[in-house]
Amino acid sequence: MKHLGVLILFIAFCFNLKAQKSVTACLSKDEKNLYDLIMAYRKQNKLPVIPISKSLTFVAQTHCKDLSENKPDNVTGCNPHSWSNKGEWTACCYTSDHKQAQCMWDKPRELTNYKGNGYEIAFGSSDSRYDDYTASSESALDAWKKSSGHNNVILNKDIWKSQGWGAIGVAIYKGYSVVWFGEEADEDGSIDECEISKN
Repeated sequence: MKHLGVLILFIAFCFNLKAQKSVTACLSKDEKNLYDLIMAYRKQNKLPVIPISKSLTFVAQTHCKDLSENKPDNVTGCNPHSWSNKGEWTACCYTSDHKQAQCMWDKPRELTNYKGNGYEIAFGSSDSRYDDYTASSESALDAWKKSSGHNNVILNKDIWKSQGWGAIGVAIYKGYSVVWFGEEADEDGSIDECEISKN
């Protein structure tokens, strides 16, 4: 009987280890600049700083790479909130009617230990005319400021007025930039800038 108890504890321990989704990520110089620009913009509008999140940054970086490399938004009707079927996540074609919103909301839980919903704003295009384009923090934020829907998320306006952002993740990869917002604080903590090798 004692061995059975030890076996049950061992299985529970192994299951708990499998359930943990440890992620590693760091911010590039451009990503750190994007975060700083967004926080400065919020400060201008008398809004609090949102803590940078390791988990949401991992989700953002993963999605930027998926958008750039697999182009799930290059399918008729699918926008840049879409995810391909080429990764360890649930694929979806996110349409302008937001019927696939659950696909977005669930991504932090699918990919990390983050327990809350995720809300994304995205900048970029899979149009082949822009294959050589590289997104910048300034161009992304400028585009979001000019789009009322994206600007409302950043500044907690309109339908986002009651949301209190407890975490934010940012990414820039080739022609894309995305930012993920979440209401809950990230239990996995914040993230640092990437160390640049001095060889």
